[in-house]
Parts: sequence; structure tokens; C-alpha cells
Amino acid sequence: MLKRSFRNINTATNTVDKKEIEHFQNFLEEWWNEFGPMKALHSMNKLRVAFIRDGLVNSGQIAHNKIKTPVPLEGLSVLDVGCGGGILSEPLARLGSNVTGLDANTNLIELAKHHAEKNGLKINYVASSIEEHSSQNLGIYDAVVASEVIEHVTQKSDFLDACVKCLKPNGSIFITTINKTNLAYFAGILISENLLNLLPKGTHQFEKFIEPGRLQKLLEDCNCRTELIHGMYYNIFRNSWHWCPVTSINYVLHAVKLETVD
Repeated sequence: MLKRSFRNINTATNTVDKKEIEHFQNFLEEWWNEFGPMKALHSMNKLRVAFIRDGLVNSGQIAHNKIKTPVPLEGLSVLDVGCGGGILSEPLARLGSNVTGLDANTNLIELAKHHAEKNGLKINYVASSIEEHSSQNLGIYDAVVASEVIEHVTQKSDFLDACVKCLKPNGSIFITTINKTNLAYFAGILISENLLNLLPKGTHQFEKFIEPGRLQKLLEDCNCRTELIHGMYYNIFRNSWHWCPVTSINYVLHAVKLETVD
């Protein structure tokens, strides 16, 4: 039985949006239901886990003798920012990485801990904002993942700066998010949330979506070089994700933190 002791992280000094925390709190019981309100996140793992693995291969962070093994991420430290109940953290741990899952919602962290223990996985789950975490964990991670998170953040530059501070030089940051286009508003909010109820209403706010070019520029300001931007789309009828050549709605981005030159 999970304890329900919801605690607000101090929102005055970080990018945590209290309303966002309260919204996702409503789906605690259904988080691990693969056919429930989080089903799109569950099915997205088929793309985003491979995206992270291949990005680490392409950036030279995975040893050649590990690439074709069942645990290609063995020995790498990965920070999953906004991990929720651990939907992405768990498959990354199964690939051998040392995962730290970070979320400001304490009940979701407790859920993630419980689920990982039940499945025999060792994952370090932490209830904290990224700003608080980065202040004590500078430059220690090989990779930072922020999947379906930044579209829920208002202070995006501060959020990205804190994420990048956690990275080692030459470490990778992986982001999946939603473009700020009329098509994304139509498909992601009007259709998915309001018409077909594929996502819980209120999950997204259009003003928080971000264009790939702006995201790339914000990362450049954090001393990161973008390696890849690619589009993906969600088949709402089959609950399946696919790569596509356009970034009009959903897209992924991989960037590498450059070494600081003195």
C-alpha cells in the first residue's frame, strides 16, 4: 500500500509548476495501466528508448563491445528528469544504466519506488526539483533525459540550464516534446484531449509548447551542440508511435554538452 503524503517542493526557487504537479497527481492509480490515461507514454518507449540508446552510441559514449549486448548502457549514469512513476526509468535500467529518476511529485516517486522494487530493479528515485538536484550533483551524469517534460515548464531556459549542469562534459541530453504549431494545438489538445479523450483534459497548455529552433538556441546558450532533431507521430487508433520526416507536432532532440575552454 502506497503512502499518500503529498508534499509541495518549494516553487518559488525552481521551475516546478504547482498546477502541473496537482494535475498529474490525479492519475496516480492508473500510471502503470498500459491501456489507461498514460498509454501514449507507455507505447512511446518503443521509440524513445531506442532514440536514447542510439544517441549514446553515435556520440561515442557506449563502448563498442557493449553495443550488441543486452545491457548496452552498462556503466553509464542517466538522470530521468520528470520521471513520474518510472515508465521510462525502468527500461533504461534494464539496459544496464545506473538510473536516477527525479520528480517533484512525492507520491509519484513513491509509486515508482514501489513498482521498481516489485520488479527487482535498482533505481535511485528522488523527490526534488531539477534546480535543487543540480546544485548538489554538478557534472556527474553521462546522460540527462527530459521526455515529455519541457512542454509543462514555463521557465524553460532555467530548466535546461539546471539539466545541463548535471551533465559531464561530452554528456548527452535527450528531449522529446511538442512543437508550437497550429497543427500541434489541433491534434494535441483539441482532438486528443477535448474530442477523443485520448489524454486527460488539461494535460497540455499551448503557450508552453516550444519550437525546435528555440529549443536548440536555448541549449546552445547552455553550451550544448544539437546532434539530431527528428519528427515522430502518434497513431491514435493503434496507440503506436512512428518516426516521420516532419516536426510539426512531436519531435525528439539530442544535444551534447561541449567541453569548457578555459
